Amino acid sequence: MASEAPGGTGTGISEQAVVAGVFSDHHAGMAALEKLQAMGAQLVEAGVTGVLILAKDADGRVDARAAELPGASEGAEELEKRTIAALESMAGVQGHPDAPAAELGHALRPGAIALAVFVSPDRAAVVRMGLENIGAQVLSDDDLRRIGAGAAGVATTGLQGGETDQGSVPAPSPVFDWQGEYTYSLGVQALIYGFPYVYGAQTRHKWVAQAPSDPEVVPHPAVNRFWHAARVTDATWRDGGCPNNDTLYSLSWVDLSQEPVILSHPDMGARYFTFQLAAMTSDNFDDVGRRTTGSNAGHFALVGTGWTGELPDGVRRIEPSPTPWILIAGRTLVDGDDDVPTVRALQQQYKLTPLSLWGTDREVPERREVFQPIAVTQDPLGPWKTLNAMLAENPPPPEHAVMLKQFATIGIGPGLDVDAQPDTVKENLVRALGAGMQLLKQHFLSGSWATVVNGWRYPPPNEGRFGDELLYRAADQSLAGIVANDPEEAVYLVNFSDDNGAKFSGDSRYELQFAGDNLPPVDAFWSLTMYAADYNLVANPADRYSIGDRTPGVAKDADGGMTLYIQAASPGTDKEANWLPCPAEGTWFLILRMYQPHDEVIQATWRCPAVRNVG
Repeated sequence: MASEAPGGTGTGISEQAVVAGVFSDHHAGMAALEKLQAMGAQLVEAGVTGVLILAKDADGRVDARAAELPGASEGAEELEKRTIAALESMAGVQGHPDAPAAELGHALRPGAIALAVFVSPDRAAVVRMGLENIGAQVLSDDDLRRIGAGAAGVATTGLQGGETDQGSVPAPSPVFDWQGEYTYSLGVQALIYGFPYVYGAQTRHKWVAQAPSDPEVVPHPAVNRFWHAARVTDATWRDGGCPNNDTLYSLSWVDLSQEPVILSHPDMGARYFTFQLAAMTSDNFDDVGRRTTGSNAGHFALVGTGWTGELPDGVRRIEPSPTPWILIAGRTLVDGDDDVPTVRALQQQYKLTPLSLWGTDREVPERREVFQPIAVTQDPLGPWKTLNAMLAENPPPPEHAVMLKQFATIGIGPGLDVDAQPDTVKENLVRALGAGMQLLKQHFLSGSWATVVNGWRYPPPNEGRFGDELLYRAADQSLAGIVANDPEEAVYLVNFSDDNGAKFSGDSRYELQFAGDNLPPVDAFWSLTMYAADYNLVANPADRYSIGDRTPGVAKDADGGMTLYIQAASPGTDKEANWLPCPAEGTWFLILRMYQPHDEVIQATWRCPAVRNVG
């Protein structure tokens, strides 16, 4: 490797190239170092300013120190200090000037050692030959780029490949092995593909099998039974998913593997309601509600793929689910606290009835045994084992066979055993897990999936049904919201920054002003909600989490529009009716929800005003 050395304050280092030689064991590396040190004067004359020693022990710890090189620049000593700091924090993945040294250290196999020689660029070729002559594997520029690219976003797992039995095959590189690198690259894709299954398993087990901290707002449905929220969601909800503060949820995990289950609801009058039906992939497959099936009382058969039996009279069959397990996310509009008892009475009439119990008085058995996902704290391979179990439980569609065939080569697929894979595969699956999760989070935060208007991120028209757009499905649908409504049902506009492009801060005051002729165009209702970085509601002294067209007492402007005040402290008693409190510290963002939006919202031609920073 002959590349520009990292910048820094050490004398001469920032102007040097670095040539790195790697040795497969510590003894060989130290023997080579002795030879270099014996040529100290000649090296300095050749423009070498320092030598950095990087060594990884059997436990994966990396040590960095500067070699004693008589007459060399003292900049190497400063580089040693900075490299140690970079190694400890893995700051190199965020563009730290000492990234190459830190990344190289993490990339070494346990027991390997690297010598990084800082030299004048015009003499790098001479040093390269010298390292090769004393038995080093000299890294190329491509090697350096691969190390840097692989390290990005992986602050805990490192880059080393594992040992594997190669038989008569030559020993793999001290830094790279083909099987490890193949596993890593394919593993990241497998995580993108499989994240909704893993997150679904985690959410299902938490809701179904674990006792909730507050059963009035934290879900606890038995399988094939509804759980109904007793009050609108507040900051006691800690399951993420950006919950709304406008409706009472009715949630259920339904098992369609044995037979259909019939969903029933009473006459809902003019009230807004919807039962979103999502597969284990997080994609919607249908919707029961005011917009799609009407407000009259009805019975709707939820069926799995391939079921062809007869349904009772009066039961309407809807689109089949592509997976045996589904999530029902029911939402019923609440107009203030006084309306809660009325909604609760409606909820008690929502029913789920397995076909075999239809027409009988028998209760749906209480079932709380579901697959328990394996946490990464219990087993570094736990999420992969969870994915394999979930793919066996919810078979992927036939059109994904080619992709699943590739994943199977690294032990990922329905019912496969990750533990049976070679060590290098398992180690790089752990590495892929860390990198993949960072990738999903950063993709959502980047907003690259959205059409941005005045800072507001308009989702794609196919959100909720991303299908084979796997990155969007995992990051912007599953991770961000567990599931997402079809845009025709509801559009959520996300915003992280003000009219100047600066991130929202509790130190500032903001205003969102809708003109009378530019209020959110909807057939149902709209609201603005505040969220923290963990996708939960933000606790505040006013106990207000959202504001919108139905908020009691909200004041209208002279033109019929509305001005909302977004800040940590009260905007004054005369404006508190239009106040949405934000946290004084930490990261937060806004979501503008529009239920049954007009087509101009779905097509991103309606322009939501920017959030103005007013001081």
